[in-house]
Amino acid sequence: MHCFLFIGLFLLLGPLAAEATTSAPSPKEAAVTGTPAAIAGTPATAATSAPVPSMGDAVILGLVEGITEFLPVSSTGHLIITNHLLGLDSSAIVAHDRKGRPLTLKDAADTFTVVIQVGAIAAIAVLYWSQLSRIIAGLAGREPAGLRLLRNLVLACIPPVVTALAFKGFIKAHLFSVPTVAGALLVGSGLMLYAEGWRRRAAAKSPGAASEPELLPTDLSPLQALMIGGVQCLALWPGMSRSMTAMVAGYFVGLRPVRAAEFSFLLGLPLLGAAAAKDALDGGGAVIASFGWVNVLIGLAVAFLSASLAVRFLIAVLNKHGLSAFAWYRIALAAVLGFVFIF
Repeated sequence: MHCFLFIGLFLLLGPLAAEATTSAPSPKEAAVTGTPAAIAGTPATAATSAPVPSMGDAVILGLVEGITEFLPVSSTGHLIITNHLLGLDSSAIVAHDRKGRPLTLKDAADTFTVVIQVGAIAAIAVLYWSQLSRIIAGLAGREPAGLRLLRNLVLACIPPVVTALAFKGFIKAHLFSVPTVAGALLVGSGLMLYAEGWRRRAAAKSPGAASEPELLPTDLSPLQALMIGGVQCLALWPGMSRSMTAMVAGYFVGLRPVRAAEFSFLLGLPLLGAAAAKDALDGGGAVIASFGWVNVLIGLAVAFLSASLAVRFLIAVLNKHGLSAFAWYRIALAAVLGFVFIF
């Protein structure tokens, strides 16, 4: 049932995006491209103008970001698809970065989706403030478990950060497309189904394990934290999902589904926060020029609210079904993408 809810949400966003992209371009849209017609004040044609992001675009992107950021379904993959449906993947130049390099509407839209991650991050900070306060207490020397949690988070961040810095150019040049996202959705679903089956078989072989003390993120060894970080490197393939790889790795080191999700959420704070800060610094001008401050704030607010609800939904599903429900959703979405965009 949850799979169909997700598919319904995506199909609902599709027509909204299509409506947004079929509206007639305004003189402001023409101004984005800098064409003579736009400068003269005459209406530009759809062939020569890029759409100006609207408040509706900001709301849709905020919803997709908030709902998918911490679910194991790939927020990057969904946002690539959504930007395509909204027509925000235009190569029209809208601004220049700090080094004077031209930035396109696609660059602005990509940066916008990274910046509004701050809204989703804030949702996790509110929902899991007790864990963050333990880390703060650990730094003050009052909570050894909080210090261990901080150590594990730092260690789990190292592999994906190093890998991203080494392969960022290749990833942006070759992996940000609908076909690669569809492939990652399928590969990730197979990994999720295998991990869920492995977890259930392990639990069946050790029926007394349920009464044993539960392994917590604070109890992970440094090697286990590094292992989770290593598996997260797979998430650099758009469509794979950072939260999914962290949860699957959490399964294999002994965390139960909800605890694996909790560690995944906390890992998102430094990783997503750093990405949002860097992209805002590099491409913030293009975002403001294209979307405007109001739409950025709307995107942040919508991402915060939708992420708060999505995290609660995820925990409820994990308690009942584990990762399987999300794996089947990914398979269904990959099939839809293959039919619509590839064939």
